[in-house]
Amino acid sequence: MFKPLELFVGLRYTRSRHKNNFISFISLASMLGILFGVLVLITVLSVMNGFEKELRGTILGMVSHVTISGTNGALSDWRSEQAKLEQKLANQPVLEKHKDKVLGIAPFIQKQVMISANGQVRGVLLQGVLPEEQVKVTDVAQHVVQGDFNDLKPRSYGIALGYELANQLGVFPGDKVTVITPQIRVTPAGVIPRMKRFTVLSVYRMNMVQYDASTAFISLRDADKLFKMHGEVSGLRLKLSNLFDAPLLAQQLQSEYGDAYQIDDWGKENRSIFKVMKTEKVVMFFILFLIVLVAVFNLVSTLVMVVNDKQADIAILRTQGLSASRVKRIFMVQGTIIGFIGSLSGVILGVLLASNVEQIIGWIEQLFNIQLLPADVFYSSRIPSDVHIDQVILIGALAFLFAILATLYPASRASKVQPAESLRYE
Repeated sequence: MFKPLELFVGLRYTRSRHKNNFISFISLASMLGILFGVLVLITVLSVMNGFEKELRGTILGMVSHVTISGTNGALSDWRSEQAKLEQKLANQPVLEKHKDKVLGIAPFIQKQVMISANGQVRGVLLQGVLPEEQVKVTDVAQHVVQGDFNDLKPRSYGIALGYELANQLGVFPGDKVTVITPQIRVTPAGVIPRMKRFTVLSVYRMNMVQYDASTAFISLRDADKLFKMHGEVSGLRLKLSNLFDAPLLAQQLQSEYGDAYQIDDWGKENRSIFKVMKTEKVVMFFILFLIVLVAVFNLVSTLVMVVNDKQADIAILRTQGLSASRVKRIFMVQGTIIGFIGSLSGVILGVLLASNVEQIIGWIEQLFNIQLLPADVFYSSRIPSDVHIDQVILIGALAFLFAILATLYPASRASKVQPAESLRYE
Protein backbone atom coordinates (compact mmCIF):
# COMPACT_ATOMS: atom_id res chain seq x y z
CA MET A 1 0.00 0.00 0.00
CA PHE A 2 2.74 2.48 0.96
CA LYS A 3 5.51 3.48 -1.38
CA PRO A 4 9.05 3.78 0.03
CA LEU A 5 8.91 7.60 0.45
CA GLU A 6 5.77 7.56 2.59
CA LEU A 7 7.12 4.67 4.62
CA PHE A 8 10.49 6.37 5.11
CA VAL A 9 9.01 9.69 6.26
CA GLY A 10 6.37 8.01 8.42
CA LEU A 11 9.01 5.91 10.19
CA ARG A 12 11.20 8.98 10.62
CA TYR A 13 8.36 10.90 12.30
CA THR A 14 7.70 7.92 14.56
CA ARG A 15 11.32 7.48 15.63
CA SER A 16 12.46 11.07 15.81
CA ARG A 17 12.80 12.92 19.09
CA HIS A 18 10.80 16.03 18.65
CA LYS A 19 11.10 19.19 20.70
CA ASN A 20 7.47 18.80 21.78
CA ASN A 21 7.75 16.17 24.49
CA PHE A 22 4.04 16.30 25.20
CA ILE A 23 3.25 14.83 21.77
CA SER A 24 5.75 12.04 22.43
CA PHE A 25 4.13 11.34 25.77
CA ILE A 26 0.62 11.16 24.25
CA SER A 27 1.95 8.88 21.52
CA LEU A 28 3.50 6.55 24.10
CA ALA A 29 0.30 6.66 26.17
CA SER A 30 -1.71 5.63 23.11
CA MET A 31 0.60 2.71 22.42
CA LEU A 32 0.55 1.59 26.06
CA GLY A 33 -3.22 2.02 26.18
CA ILE A 34 -3.70 -0.32 23.24
CA LEU A 35 -1.16 -2.73 24.76
CA PHE A 36 -2.84 -2.90 28.17
CA GLY A 37 -6.32 -2.99 26.67
CA VAL A 38 -5.45 -6.02 24.54
CA LEU A 39 -3.54 -7.64 27.42
CA VAL A 40 -6.41 -7.27 29.91
CA LEU A 41 -9.02 -8.37 27.39
CA ILE A 42 -7.13 -11.55 26.46
CA THR A 43 -6.42 -12.39 30.10
CA VAL A 44 -9.97 -11.83 31.36
CA LEU A 45 -11.60 -13.77 28.51
CA SER A 46 -9.10 -16.61 28.96
CA VAL A 47 -9.91 -16.81 32.67
CA MET A 48 -13.64 -16.82 31.89
CA ASN A 49 -13.00 -19.58 29.33
CA GLY A 50 -11.14 -21.50 32.02
CA PHE A 51 -14.01 -21.16 34.49
CA GLU A 52 -16.50 -22.24 31.84
CA LYS A 53 -14.37 -25.26 30.90
CA GLU A 54 -13.89 -26.26 34.54
CA LEU A 55 -17.58 -25.78 35.30
CA ARG A 56 -18.53 -27.88 32.29
CA GLY A 57 -16.09 -30.61 33.33
CA THR A 58 -17.42 -30.60 36.90
CA ILE A 59 -21.03 -30.71 35.78
CA LEU A 60 -20.32 -33.53 33.33
CA GLY A 61 -18.56 -35.36 36.14
CA MET A 62 -21.93 -35.57 37.90
CA VAL A 63 -24.46 -35.61 35.08
CA SER A 64 -24.46 -37.56 31.84
CA HIS A 65 -24.48 -36.22 28.30
CA VAL A 66 -28.02 -37.47 27.61
CA THR A 67 -30.74 -38.60 30.05
CA ILE A 68 -33.77 -40.69 29.06
CA SER A 69 -36.63 -41.04 31.54
CA GLY A 70 -40.35 -41.61 31.60
CA THR A 71 -42.67 -38.64 31.74
CA ASN A 72 -44.09 -40.02 35.01
CA GLY A 73 -40.61 -40.17 36.56
CA ALA A 74 -40.22 -43.92 36.13
CA LEU A 75 -38.94 -46.26 33.42
CA SER A 76 -40.30 -49.81 33.44
CA ASP A 77 -38.33 -52.85 32.28
CA TRP A 78 -35.17 -50.77 31.94
CA ARG A 79 -33.01 -53.67 30.74
CA SER A 80 -35.25 -54.13 27.71
CA GLU A 81 -35.31 -50.35 27.16
CA GLN A 82 -31.51 -50.26 27.35
CA ALA A 83 -31.21 -52.99 24.69
CA LYS A 84 -33.62 -51.09 22.41
CA LEU A 85 -31.71 -47.87 23.01
CA GLU A 86 -28.40 -49.49 22.09
CA GLN A 87 -29.95 -50.69 18.84
CA LYS A 88 -31.31 -47.23 18.05
CA LEU A 89 -27.96 -45.59 18.81
CA ALA A 90 -26.14 -47.96 16.47
CA ASN A 91 -28.06 -46.41 13.57
CA GLN A 92 -27.87 -42.73 14.52
CA PRO A 93 -26.26 -40.66 11.70
CA VAL A 94 -25.09 -38.00 14.16
CA LEU A 95 -22.75 -40.57 15.80
CA GLU A 96 -21.31 -42.14 12.64
CA LYS A 97 -18.37 -39.73 12.42
CA HIS A 98 -17.09 -40.74 15.87
CA LYS A 99 -15.36 -44.05 16.32
CA ASP A 100 -16.32 -44.71 19.95
CA LYS A 101 -19.87 -43.32 19.60
CA VAL A 102 -21.66 -44.18 22.88
CA LEU A 103 -19.19 -44.82 25.71
CA GLY A 104 -21.69 -46.04 28.30
CA ILE A 105 -25.34 -46.45 29.33
CA ALA A 106 -26.31 -46.68 33.01
CA PRO A 107 -29.64 -46.84 34.88
CA PHE A 108 -30.35 -44.62 37.88
CA ILE A 109 -32.96 -43.88 40.52
CA GLN A 110 -33.10 -40.28 41.71
CA LYS A 111 -35.13 -38.88 44.63
CA GLN A 112 -35.06 -35.98 47.07
CA VAL A 113 -34.52 -37.10 50.69
CA MET A 114 -33.35 -35.83 54.07
CA ILE A 115 -30.16 -37.21 55.64
CA SER A 116 -29.65 -36.95 59.39
CA ALA A 117 -26.59 -37.57 61.57
CA ASN A 118 -25.22 -36.12 64.81
CA GLY A 119 -28.25 -33.89 65.23
CA GLN A 120 -27.80 -32.34 61.78
CA VAL A 121 -30.32 -32.68 58.93
CA ARG A 122 -29.68 -31.86 55.29
CA GLY A 123 -31.77 -32.01 52.12
CA VAL A 124 -30.03 -34.24 49.56
CA LEU A 125 -30.54 -35.47 46.01
CA LEU A 126 -30.07 -39.23 46.52
CA GLN A 127 -29.17 -41.37 43.52
CA GLY A 128 -29.30 -45.13 43.26
CA VAL A 129 -26.74 -46.45 40.76
CA LEU A 130 -24.83 -49.50 39.62
CA PRO A 131 -21.23 -48.53 40.44
CA GLU A 132 -19.73 -50.65 37.66
CA GLU A 133 -22.02 -48.93 35.12
CA GLN A 134 -22.00 -45.47 36.67
CA VAL A 135 -18.24 -45.08 36.13
CA LYS A 136 -18.93 -45.27 32.37
CA VAL A 137 -21.18 -42.20 32.34
CA THR A 138 -19.87 -39.94 35.16
CA ASP A 139 -16.55 -39.24 36.91
CA VAL A 140 -17.68 -39.48 40.53
CA ALA A 141 -15.56 -42.56 41.24
CA GLN A 142 -12.46 -40.68 40.08
CA HIS A 143 -13.05 -37.95 42.67
CA VAL A 144 -13.40 -40.18 45.74
CA VAL A 145 -11.14 -38.91 48.55
CA GLN A 146 -12.09 -41.47 51.21
CA GLY A 147 -13.20 -45.07 50.81
CA ASP A 148 -14.14 -46.79 47.54
CA PHE A 149 -17.14 -45.93 45.36
CA ASN A 150 -17.37 -49.54 44.15
CA ASP A 151 -18.22 -50.68 47.70
CA LEU A 152 -21.85 -49.71 47.06
CA LYS A 153 -22.99 -53.33 46.79
CA PRO A 154 -26.65 -54.50 46.78
CA ARG A 155 -28.10 -54.97 50.28
CA SER A 156 -24.99 -53.44 51.85
CA TYR A 157 -26.96 -50.28 52.63
CA GLY A 158 -23.85 -48.24 52.11
CA ILE A 159 -23.83 -44.63 50.99
CA ALA A 160 -21.34 -42.27 49.29
CA LEU A 161 -21.54 -38.64 50.41
CA GLY A 162 -20.24 -35.39 48.98
CA TYR A 163 -17.29 -33.87 50.83
CA GLU A 164 -19.15 -30.78 52.10
CA LEU A 165 -22.18 -32.86 53.07
CA ALA A 166 -20.03 -35.24 55.09
CA ASN A 167 -18.40 -32.29 56.87
CA GLN A 168 -21.76 -30.70 57.65
CA LEU A 169 -23.07 -33.96 59.10
CA GLY A 170 -19.79 -34.67 60.90
CA VAL A 171 -19.42 -38.21 59.54
CA PHE A 172 -16.60 -40.31 58.13
CA PRO A 173 -16.44 -43.70 56.38
CA GLY A 174 -17.82 -46.28 58.80
CA ASP A 175 -20.27 -43.89 60.50
CA LYS A 176 -24.05 -44.24 60.30
CA VAL A 177 -26.54 -41.81 58.78
CA THR A 178 -30.33 -41.93 58.58
CA VAL A 179 -32.07 -41.43 55.24
CA ILE A 180 -35.59 -40.00 55.54
CA THR A 181 -37.78 -40.31 52.42
CA PRO A 182 -40.87 -38.26 51.56
CA GLN A 183 -42.89 -41.50 51.50
CA ILE A 184 -44.92 -42.38 54.59
CA ARG A 185 -46.05 -45.54 56.30
CA VAL A 186 -48.92 -46.15 58.70
CA THR A 187 -48.08 -47.65 62.10
CA PRO A 188 -49.96 -48.07 65.37
CA ALA A 189 -48.11 -44.95 66.52
CA GLY A 190 -49.43 -42.96 63.56
CA VAL A 191 -48.16 -41.88 60.16
CA ILE A 192 -44.39 -41.61 59.98
CA PRO A 193 -41.95 -41.12 57.07
CA ARG A 194 -39.95 -44.06 55.80
CA MET A 195 -36.44 -44.10 57.28
CA LYS A 196 -33.41 -46.32 56.81
CA ARG A 197 -29.96 -46.42 58.37
CA PHE A 198 -27.02 -46.38 55.98
CA THR A 199 -23.28 -46.78 56.54
CA VAL A 200 -20.97 -44.19 54.99
CA LEU A 201 -18.62 -46.12 52.68
CA SER A 202 -16.96 -43.33 50.69
CA VAL A 203 -16.66 -39.56 50.33
CA TYR A 204 -16.16 -37.81 46.98
CA ARG A 205 -15.15 -34.24 46.21
CA MET A 206 -16.12 -32.60 42.91
CA ASN A 207 -14.80 -29.15 43.98
CA MET A 208 -18.23 -27.64 43.41
CA VAL A 209 -20.34 -26.87 46.46
CA GLN A 210 -23.56 -27.47 44.54
CA TYR A 211 -22.67 -31.16 44.27
CA ASP A 212 -20.40 -31.71 47.28
CA ALA A 213 -23.02 -30.40 49.71
CA SER A 214 -26.26 -31.81 48.32
CA THR A 215 -25.75 -35.16 46.58
CA ALA A 216 -25.28 -38.76 47.68
CA PHE A 217 -25.20 -42.23 46.08
CA ILE A 218 -26.42 -45.66 47.11
CA SER A 219 -26.76 -49.01 45.35
CA LEU A 220 -29.51 -49.26 42.73
CA ARG A 221 -30.94 -52.33 44.49
CA ASP A 222 -31.02 -50.53 47.84
CA ALA A 223 -32.70 -47.50 46.22
CA ASP A 224 -35.28 -49.82 44.65
CA LYS A 225 -36.23 -51.19 48.08
CA LEU A 226 -36.03 -47.83 49.85
CA PHE A 227 -38.37 -46.07 47.42
CA LYS A 228 -40.46 -49.17 46.53
CA MET A 229 -39.73 -48.83 42.81
CA HIS A 230 -40.59 -52.51 42.12
CA GLY A 231 -37.87 -52.92 39.50
CA GLU A 232 -38.44 -49.55 37.82
CA VAL A 233 -35.75 -46.85 37.48
CA SER A 234 -35.92 -43.10 37.05
CA GLY A 235 -34.13 -43.30 33.71
CA LEU A 236 -31.03 -44.14 31.69
CA ARG A 237 -27.89 -42.05 31.33
CA LEU A 238 -25.70 -41.93 28.23
CA LYS A 239 -22.15 -40.76 27.74
CA LEU A 240 -20.92 -39.96 24.24
CA SER A 241 -17.42 -39.73 22.80
CA ASN A 242 -18.21 -36.14 21.76
CA LEU A 243 -20.30 -34.20 24.29
CA PHE A 244 -21.30 -31.62 21.65
CA ASP A 245 -23.26 -34.32 19.80
CA ALA A 246 -25.63 -34.56 22.79
CA PRO A 247 -28.14 -31.78 21.87
CA LEU A 248 -28.72 -33.11 18.35
CA LEU A 249 -28.86 -36.72 19.54
CA ALA A 250 -31.38 -35.85 22.26
CA GLN A 251 -33.54 -34.06 19.70
CA GLN A 252 -33.46 -37.05 17.33
CA LEU A 253 -34.23 -39.56 20.09
CA GLN A 254 -37.11 -37.42 21.36
CA SER A 255 -38.70 -37.44 17.90
CA GLU A 256 -38.30 -41.24 17.71
CA TYR A 257 -39.50 -42.04 21.24
CA GLY A 258 -42.36 -39.55 21.25
CA ASP A 259 -44.12 -37.96 24.20
CA ALA A 260 -44.01 -41.09 26.35
CA TYR A 261 -40.39 -40.30 27.25
CA GLN A 262 -38.51 -37.23 28.36
CA ILE A 263 -35.04 -36.84 26.87
CA ASP A 264 -32.67 -34.13 28.06
CA ASP A 265 -29.07 -33.29 27.29
CA TRP A 266 -26.45 -31.76 29.56
CA GLY A 267 -26.76 -28.35 27.93
CA LYS A 268 -30.53 -28.23 28.38
CA GLU A 269 -30.33 -29.28 32.02
CA ASN A 270 -27.79 -26.54 32.77
CA ARG A 271 -28.86 -24.03 30.15
CA SER A 272 -29.26 -21.11 32.55
CA ILE A 273 -25.72 -21.46 33.92
CA PHE A 274 -24.00 -21.53 30.54
CA LYS A 275 -26.30 -18.84 29.13
CA VAL A 276 -25.34 -16.53 31.98
CA MET A 277 -21.64 -17.25 31.46
CA LYS A 278 -21.92 -16.58 27.72
CA THR A 279 -23.71 -13.30 28.38
CA GLU A 280 -21.06 -12.30 30.91
CA LYS A 281 -18.30 -12.99 28.39
CA VAL A 282 -19.97 -10.86 25.71
CA VAL A 283 -20.62 -7.98 28.11
CA MET A 284 -17.11 -8.18 29.54
CA PHE A 285 -15.65 -8.13 26.03
CA PHE A 286 -17.40 -4.87 25.14
CA ILE A 287 -16.65 -3.25 28.50
CA LEU A 288 -12.95 -4.04 28.37
CA PHE A 289 -12.69 -3.15 24.69
CA LEU A 290 -13.52 0.40 25.78
CA ILE A 291 -9.96 0.53 27.13
CA VAL A 292 -8.70 -0.04 23.61
CA LEU A 293 -11.10 2.60 22.24
CA VAL A 294 -9.83 5.15 24.76
CA ALA A 295 -6.29 4.46 23.57
CA VAL A 296 -7.48 4.83 19.97
CA PHE A 297 -8.94 8.25 20.76
CA ASN A 298 -5.58 9.18 22.28
CA LEU A 299 -3.99 8.08 19.01
CA VAL A 300 -6.31 10.41 17.10
CA SER A 301 -5.31 13.30 19.39
CA THR A 302 -1.64 12.44 18.96
CA LEU A 303 -1.80 12.46 15.18
CA VAL A 304 -3.84 15.69 15.10
CA MET A 305 -1.18 17.42 17.21
CA VAL A 306 1.58 15.98 15.02
CA VAL A 307 -0.18 17.28 11.91
CA ASN A 308 -0.50 20.77 13.44
CA ASP A 309 3.14 20.67 14.48
CA LYS A 310 4.38 19.46 11.10
CA GLN A 311 2.47 21.87 8.88
CA ALA A 312 5.65 23.56 7.68
CA ASP A 313 7.21 20.20 6.81
CA ILE A 314 4.03 19.16 5.00
CA ALA A 315 4.02 22.42 3.04
CA ILE A 316 7.66 21.92 1.95
CA LEU A 317 6.90 18.36 0.82
CA ARG A 318 3.88 19.63 -1.13
CA THR A 319 5.99 22.31 -2.87
CA GLN A 320 8.45 19.59 -3.84
CA GLY A 321 5.65 17.85 -5.73
CA LEU A 322 4.32 15.36 -3.16
CA SER A 323 0.63 14.72 -3.77
CA ALA A 324 -2.07 15.11 -1.08
CA SER A 325 -2.77 11.37 -1.09
CA ARG A 326 0.89 10.58 -0.42
CA VAL A 327 0.97 13.08 2.46
CA LYS A 328 -2.07 11.30 3.86
CA ARG A 329 -0.26 7.99 3.72
CA ILE A 330 2.71 9.37 5.68
CA PHE A 331 0.56 9.95 8.75
CA MET A 332 -1.31 6.72 8.23
CA VAL A 333 2.07 4.98 8.44
CA GLN A 334 2.83 6.68 11.75
CA GLY A 335 -0.53 5.76 13.30
CA THR A 336 -0.42 2.23 11.90
CA ILE A 337 3.01 1.62 13.43
CA ILE A 338 1.80 2.77 16.85
CA GLY A 339 -1.29 0.54 16.56
CA PHE A 340 0.69 -2.44 15.30
CA ILE A 341 3.31 -2.27 18.06
CA GLY A 342 0.64 -1.78 20.74
CA SER A 343 -1.58 -4.60 19.42
CA LEU A 344 1.25 -7.08 18.87
CA SER A 345 2.84 -6.37 22.26
CA GLY A 346 -0.55 -6.69 23.94
CA VAL A 347 -1.21 -10.03 22.23
CA ILE A 348 2.18 -11.46 23.21
CA LEU A 349 2.07 -10.26 26.81
CA GLY A 350 -1.63 -11.16 27.12
CA VAL A 351 -1.04 -14.75 26.01
CA LEU A 352 1.92 -15.05 28.38
CA LEU A 353 -0.07 -13.66 31.31
CA ALA A 354 -3.17 -15.71 30.54
CA SER A 355 -1.12 -18.90 30.23
CA ASN A 356 0.47 -18.36 33.65
CA VAL A 357 -2.29 -16.56 35.55
CA GLU A 358 -2.99 -19.55 37.81
CA GLN A 359 0.65 -19.73 38.93
CA ILE A 360 0.78 -15.95 39.41
CA ILE A 361 -2.40 -15.91 41.51
CA GLY A 362 -1.08 -18.85 43.55
CA TRP A 363 2.14 -16.93 44.21
CA ILE A 364 0.16 -13.83 45.29
CA GLU A 365 -2.04 -15.90 47.62
CA GLN A 366 1.03 -17.53 49.15
CA LEU A 367 2.87 -14.23 49.49
CA PHE A 368 0.03 -12.41 51.26
CA ASN A 369 -1.47 -15.52 52.91
CA ILE A 370 -4.93 -14.93 51.44
CA GLN A 371 -7.43 -16.91 49.36
CA LEU A 372 -8.94 -14.89 46.53
CA LEU A 373 -11.70 -17.43 45.81
CA PRO A 374 -12.92 -19.14 49.01
CA ALA A 375 -14.25 -22.64 48.29
CA ASP A 376 -17.39 -22.06 50.38
CA VAL A 377 -18.39 -19.03 48.26
CA PHE A 378 -17.27 -19.84 44.71
CA TYR A 379 -17.78 -23.07 42.79
CA SER A 380 -14.02 -23.18 42.16
CA SER A 381 -11.25 -22.15 44.55
CA ARG A 382 -8.68 -21.83 41.76
CA ILE A 383 -8.38 -19.43 38.85
CA PRO A 384 -8.07 -21.51 35.69
CA SER A 385 -7.26 -20.15 32.25
CA ASP A 386 -8.01 -21.43 28.77
CA VAL A 387 -6.50 -19.39 25.93
CA HIS A 388 -8.52 -19.61 22.71
CA ILE A 389 -6.38 -18.70 19.71
CA ASP A 390 -9.42 -17.50 17.73
CA GLN A 391 -10.26 -14.99 20.47
CA VAL A 392 -6.64 -13.81 20.60
CA ILE A 393 -6.59 -13.25 16.84
CA LEU A 394 -9.95 -11.44 16.95
CA ILE A 395 -8.88 -9.11 19.76
CA GLY A 396 -5.52 -8.31 18.16
CA ALA A 397 -7.08 -7.77 14.73
CA LEU A 398 -9.84 -5.49 16.06
CA ALA A 399 -7.37 -3.39 18.04
CA PHE A 400 -5.13 -3.02 14.98
CA LEU A 401 -8.12 -2.25 12.71
CA PHE A 402 -9.40 0.50 15.02
CA ALA A 403 -5.89 1.94 15.21
CA ILE A 404 -5.79 2.14 11.40
CA LEU A 405 -9.24 3.74 11.30
CA ALA A 406 -8.06 6.27 13.88
CA THR A 407 -5.42 7.53 11.44
CA LEU A 408 -7.93 8.46 8.71
CA TYR A 409 -9.13 11.78 10.13
CA PRO A 410 -5.68 13.22 11.11
CA ALA A 411 -4.17 11.99 7.84
CA SER A 412 -7.03 13.57 5.91
CA ARG A 413 -6.37 16.87 7.68
CA ALA A 414 -2.69 16.63 6.77
CA SER A 415 -3.54 16.13 3.10
CA LYS A 416 -5.59 19.37 3.09
CA VAL A 417 -2.77 21.59 4.40
CA GLN A 418 -2.23 24.52 2.03
CA PRO A 419 1.52 25.20 1.41
CA ALA A 420 1.13 28.97 0.92
CA GLU A 421 -0.80 29.45 4.16
CA SER A 422 1.61 27.28 6.16
CA LEU A 423 4.80 28.93 4.86
CA ARG A 424 3.54 32.52 5.08
CA TYR A 425 5.06 33.17 8.51
CA GLU A 426 8.01 30.74 8.34
